[in-house]
Amino acid sequence: MSEPDTYRAVMGSDLFIRELLPGDLPQVLEIERQGYSHPWAETVFRDCFRENYRLWAAWRGDVLVGYAVVAYMFDEAHLLNLCIHPDSRGQGTARLLLRHMLAEASREQMWQVILEVRTSNAVANGLYASEGFEEIGRRPDYYPGASGREDACVMVFRLRH
Repeated sequence: MSEPDTYRAVMGSDLFIRELLPGDLPQVLEIERQGYSHPWAETVFRDCFRENYRLWAAWRGDVLVGYAVVAYMFDEAHLLNLCIHPDSRGQGTARLLLRHMLAEASREQMWQVILEVRTSNAVANGLYASEGFEEIGRRPDYYPGASGREDACVMVFRLRH
């Protein structure tokens, strides 16, 4: 692994992160469908392959196990999507992706990272809080749900103070 900008190995593991590529989309879409009740369409993912976005893929060996999509706007990064394959949850993959994304945003001189998360998603809320994100507000009826709409918790991680 001689490409430090592309790969980041986890000590003692076959888990690594690299840039997400358009050729990864079939696997991404399968994970997306398994992870969300209202998954993104392929066109949404394709639209994210542009200069002001960062897309990260987590691999265990040769299997895609998760991904993150981040939009850069001026000096702020906005985590738009972080999803882990159901079979790989609870193994630290989301935490690794999150930490990688934060390190890259800091390296690229972003001031803060913001995100929205379903208020009912206790696992994700716990992960973000444990990594230092703070709730700064709510977006009423932000997410579609099975029985109506659901609020989003807006969280921030300040990279520079």
